[in-house]
Amino acid sequence: MAAWTSMMLVVVLWVWGQGVRQLGTVAGLLNSVGRLTGLVSADLLLIQVLLISRIPWVERSFGQDELVRRHRLVGFTSFSLMVGHIVLITLAYAASDQIGVLAEVWSLVTTYPGMLLATAGTALLVMVVVTSVRAVRRRLRYESWHLLHLYAYLGVGLALPHQLWTGSDFIDSPIASAYWWTVYLAAAGAVLVFRVGLPIWRNWTHRLVVDRVVPEGRGVVSIYLRGRNLHRLRAEAGQFFVWRFMHGAGWTRGNPFSLSAAPNGRLLRITAKDLGTGSRRLAKVPVGTRVVFEGPFGRLTDSVRRMRKMTMIASGIGITPLRALLEEADYRPGQAVLLYRASAPPGLLFRRELDALAVHRGVRVVYLPGPRMRDRRSWLPRHYAVTADGNALRNIVPDIKEHDVFICGPDGWTEAVIASVRRAGVPAEQVHTERFAW
Repeated sequence: MAAWTSMMLVVVLWVWGQGVRQLGTVAGLLNSVGRLTGLVSADLLLIQVLLISRIPWVERSFGQDELVRRHRLVGFTSFSLMVGHIVLITLAYAASDQIGVLAEVWSLVTTYPGMLLATAGTALLVMVVVTSVRAVRRRLRYESWHLLHLYAYLGVGLALPHQLWTGSDFIDSPIASAYWWTVYLAAAGAVLVFRVGLPIWRNWTHRLVVDRVVPEGRGVVSIYLRGRNLHRLRAEAGQFFVWRFMHGAGWTRGNPFSLSAAPNGRLLRITAKDLGTGSRRLAKVPVGTRVVFEGPFGRLTDSVRRMRKMTMIASGIGITPLRALLEEADYRPGQAVLLYRASAPPGLLFRRELDALAVHRGVRVVYLPGPRMRDRRSWLPRHYAVTADGNALRNIVPDIKEHDVFICGPDGWTEAVIASVRRAGVPAEQVHTERFAW
């Protein structure tokens, strides 16, 4: 609602700035519409920054998954409008000056205040958008993509100032100037406070270091972390942090890992599988290594539950937040079910711990090892091929509609589980996910 309100206000300010009075000529029409696309693009760009600035109460309200989805949607929309703004304004000025388009581009870039900075910022935003396209993103390591994505902040910082210096919609109206300076400062302040200041304060307060490294299986290790006053972190089982281990090459790159055990005020535990450079190096991190973190993030916690009963469905390393949640969540014996999928039995992590939870807390644990189905997209192993996914789920958990369902695993697998859960009659508000995608 706030985003729509801000865009409506931008349109009102454009009309107030005589945007609709310049439509009598081709040059005036192109210029007026170009101004509007630029204004809305700038507004969306700032909203995009706010969505991903990790404001705690916003993150708790929507969850990181939903914020990332909205951030991506707003980003592509803003970029499309920005391209439209550049094209329309260039054509408008070329028609007004009666010169060629390329000559007008050169004139705009080299003679107008702030346009060189805007050009550099646009180039950076183009790079970020291109590397955010799914087909390109899949070819990049997470660490590389994350580092490239940080250039978006520089791109925003370089692309916007020319509007303050030369844009009539900014400098001719005190009301418009007040609005734009307010939203610029709000976006910059959110980044400085919540992406810079708060992490610095938390790291200085808690001073995490590696306590021990424990192998959990082939290519999987758990890292135990100790620090000061960890109870003040207010981390919940099911949440994740972005971690930087200050040892060796790659220490500047953050990697998201969920807590794999409920936080107890003394230690935090994360578990990672060898899926890339960042996770691979954890097996060799020395005890005592300083750890820098951001977080906690995520809404895959007991606080989102609506029902007394709960079913958890995990695949592979996706067991990590659900393992922690099973330990901490408020339920009675017989009220919790875990369905754990892996391609083979060795891929089932924490079996001893899960079996212990089954004994001590009354969790019903159903292991689902086996190869994938080849003839249909399914989250179940091949030996369930004769049964539809929704029916199989109802056979395993007959009262599934009375459960909150927590799902964690790879993106495509998660989509298949969600479809199965919805077909089994579980309302959307009782389905909670944590996607292993970026």
